[in-house]
Amino acid sequence: MNIILFIPEMIGIAAFAVSGAVTGIRKKFDLFGILALGAITALGGGVTRDILLGHLPPRMFHNYRYLTLTAIVSAIVFLSYKLNTRKREGQGILNKALVSKTTLALINIFDAIGLATFTITGCGYAIEAGFGNNFFLVVFLGTMTGVGGGVLRDILSASVPLIFRKEVYATASIAGGIAYFLLYNSISQTYAVIIGASIILIIRFTAIFFRWGLPKA
Repeated sequence: MNIILFIPEMIGIAAFAVSGAVTGIRKKFDLFGILALGAITALGGGVTRDILLGHLPPRMFHNYRYLTLTAIVSAIVFLSYKLNTRKREGQGILNKALVSKTTLALINIFDAIGLATFTITGCGYAIEAGFGNNFFLVVFLGTMTGVGGGVLRDILSASVPLIFRKEVYATASIAGGIAYFLLYNSISQTYAVIIGASIILIIRFTAIFFRWGLPKA
């Protein structure tokens, strides 16, 4: 396995699992719902990518370390919230609002990390599959890998998908994918991974902080 893609992929799986699990807790899901949402958020984008590439069954069914990682991370998130339940119940309205903001911040932070790492690995696997000369396909698969899990998370939690309503999101993924493709073909894969992921993170966090968004009708 390409270790340069494997490490970001595992980071992305863990980050999206946290994002999915925290969303499940925020929506008052039970333990099974939290574990399921964590897994779907973390693995949904990769499954979509593999299906589009014709890799059947998808990668997650060949090696159970992916599903195991999502289960462990989601369970840790569940237990950490469960252990602090009594403390939160005893807090005043102001402190409860602060907890809610912290939860939303966690979702945004880990979602951005997952978006960056999954976009890059999606582009990388598309190139490894033999489509290195197809610019549109590489960037498209990278974007689908990056946003796919989050879209499924939002749909299952009865929310409008983040890519349609929030600050610059899919656009950040596309920008990072383009940078990865250009750097991969001109410099090296290592620099492509680092710079491509950094561009996505910078755009996302800047958009969140300054509340940037695309024009609306």
